[in-house]
Amino acid sequence: MSFLQRVLFYVSLVIGTLLILVSLGSLISNTTIWFLQILNFPRVEVLLGLVVGLLLFLLCRKKWGIMNLLFLTGMLVSIGIQACILFPYTPLGSRPVRSANPVSVNKETIFSIMLANVLITNDRSDELVKIVTDKEPTFLLTMEINKRWLDQLSVLTRKYPYRMIFPSDNAYGMALYSKLPFHNQQILFLNFDRVPTFKATFTLPGGRSFQLITIHPVAPTPSKYPDITDRKKEVALLKAGRMVGKRSLPTVVAGDFNDVGWSYNTHQFVALSGLNDVRYGRGLYSTFNAQSMFLRWPLDYVFVSSEFRVLAVERLPEFGSDHFPFYVQLSLTP
Repeated sequence: MSFLQRVLFYVSLVIGTLLILVSLGSLISNTTIWFLQILNFPRVEVLLGLVVGLLLFLLCRKKWGIMNLLFLTGMLVSIGIQACILFPYTPLGSRPVRSANPVSVNKETIFSIMLANVLITNDRSDELVKIVTDKEPTFLLTMEINKRWLDQLSVLTRKYPYRMIFPSDNAYGMALYSKLPFHNQQILFLNFDRVPTFKATFTLPGGRSFQLITIHPVAPTPSKYPDITDRKKEVALLKAGRMVGKRSLPTVVAGDFNDVGWSYNTHQFVALSGLNDVRYGRGLYSTFNAQSMFLRWPLDYVFVSSEFRVLAVERLPEFGSDHFPFYVQLSLTP
């Protein structure tokens, strides 16, 4: 074995062992320990690292011994763990939310929603306005909105005459812009003060009504926005799931979940609410981190009840935020 092969062999052992531990640690799902929750996020990156590490190991190993076989087994098991968890988001996965062709759907049943976590310190509002103008969604949900951002997005009010707003400087402000009138609108606080959830009913031109709930739970990592390191676990998503489970109308839940779709909390939300992710069987559409080329995963979600059909799912261009905008076009079946 040459010197280079020896170096690569030991590099593969170190990286592989670390990624095996990460893969096993990520299976500890129902936990309040924030760094264990974070292990659940970069599954694509860990899977790629495992595959590269395995290839290096196979190319550079000199002979098979018990330790090498154990390491190989650990690598293969870890690859299997990551691949199985990500599989539902591939085109081979099932689509519990069925697709429809926009041409064959009654236009009066169609609407769209665009999610944009603006990043409270971002000052490129003109670029977001251009994206909104190009896509013309029925609903625009903006998160991390403060008074400055509200002022900068005031140019949208002519096209979006109906609004719910709760600006805040804690990075959990929210504003929902709508082309349709609100009914029964409520601003709820499911777990933390000044971390709002919006709830409203809308009626489409065709006459059908549905409920829209928008949510932005706090992140699991320690943060000054707000500081929750010594506070209770974030359970807003589970409370929203219980609320949706009692629904009497078709329902859409949308927002920056600050969590991934394969997490324990999100699976519990699905079980409680009966909703499904529009990403299933369509792709990851990773919306965070727009400022990183390598570390990216989906944080912005649209979950819907069985009455909806998916016409389009898109990740839109970045505009200076750490989130890409996320766009979904839906039809509410008659």
